[in-house]
Amino acid sequence: MSKTVNPATLGLIEAARAVAQGRISAQALTEACLARIADWQPRVNAFIKLEADAALKAAKAVDRARKRGAKLGKLAGVPLAHKDMYYRAGRETSCGSAIRRHWKAEDTATALQRLDAVGALDLGRLNMAEFAFGPTGHNYHYGHARNPWNTDRITGGSSSGSAAAVAARMVFGALGSDTGGSIRQPSHYCGLVGMKPTWGRVSRAAAMPLSYSLDTVGPMTTRVEDNALLLELLAGADPRDPTASDRPVGRYVAAVRSGAVRGLKLAVPRRYFWDKLNKPSAECLEQALKVFAKLGVKIVEMAPPDMAPITAAANILVSAEATALHGNWLRTRPNLYSDQVRARLENGLALSAVDYIDAQRWRSEAVAAFLAAMNGADAIFAPVADRPAPTIAETDVAGKPEAGKVIATLTRLTRPINYLGLPGLTVPAGFVRGGLPVGFQLIGQPFDEEMLYRLAGAYEAMTRHYERVPA
Repeated sequence: MSKTVNPATLGLIEAARAVAQGRISAQALTEACLARIADWQPRVNAFIKLEADAALKAAKAVDRARKRGAKLGKLAGVPLAHKDMYYRAGRETSCGSAIRRHWKAEDTATALQRLDAVGALDLGRLNMAEFAFGPTGHNYHYGHARNPWNTDRITGGSSSGSAAAVAARMVFGALGSDTGGSIRQPSHYCGLVGMKPTWGRVSRAAAMPLSYSLDTVGPMTTRVEDNALLLELLAGADPRDPTASDRPVGRYVAAVRSGAVRGLKLAVPRRYFWDKLNKPSAECLEQALKVFAKLGVKIVEMAPPDMAPITAAANILVSAEATALHGNWLRTRPNLYSDQVRARLENGLALSAVDYIDAQRWRSEAVAAFLAAMNGADAIFAPVADRPAPTIAETDVAGKPEAGKVIATLTRLTRPINYLGLPGLTVPAGFVRGGLPVGFQLIGQPFDEEMLYRLAGAYEAMTRHYERVPA
């Protein structure tokens, strides 16, 4: 490997291939990431707990296995780290909270087991919004995560540490979770590829729940192909999670590599999704649409159904289910919650069983209406958020009357897709003035993640935004 290339800035698949071919040792790759962490962690606060010694020990074991000719897993020796809500037996898992600051899990999440099985290294536990219940990245117990492109700006949440760590090239990929936009929105703010798969596509066993009806597990990476590989490894049925689908896992990496998008149809829902989009973001997304058009993709207008009741129904589900999960702690340890999270949980107490049942009952009707509005399009192209990352100061609204409005604004374009259960993939669209990233989301038919990766892969090959790295 060239000495001029920092190994930590490689793509995930590139790094795995370099280790497998002996062009770099797993130890050297891990040390490159640790050096990057030493530089960036004080700036962005991505990690709650770094587990460097364990990762180096595992890396050396990979190197010994390669030297003796043992067959290596697809991610052998590749450093990853994950949102601190994925349980690992015997390890502390805080879920970004004071309540679970020293809690140790008794089981290991299926998602972690599947990455362990292919040799991935785990560098530690990443920062997150408290109990994954916040879209900004603020955390009043462990410190706020900061955006590597501008540390005065938010990462987005709740997968804040995952976004910061991957964007700063501290690790090659990370697990996030998405209940109202918590993978897609931080990926937009930090210039990443982030997949919220179809509800049920990836097991949630031994991962902290927030809202059973909406929670999804997905990967965050710098490149589309890397993201596709992680989803291939993560997806599939799991006897430990009855909601995990037994539908066959797609050939996601092959979809990225195919490059065959000519003749596909991309629907653009101007109404609602473009209503509040600021001018720099709109210009960036229009350029992205031009790239798709050059690739031979047909761009068509779409009239979406009324999104307001869809968002309202999603809010009912997350409020009721989260409050039910936290009911005992709300009664016995309310003082250990931050003001913002406690206030949001208490709001759920005002909902009736009728409200909740109506929100569940209307779901299939809303999905049918949304898919019908696609009118045969292969996917939807939409903004992720109305603007690039706002500042940490202007979104620091814990305990303030405007908190609800700020939260609603940040998740307005992502939360409806969680209610509909559809796959959504954030793809970097470039940068606006001042160097802040902007992304778009591709929304697909249920379990058609392959189509999203196919489109995203062709777009990325033309634009290569991942080559720009935070300085």
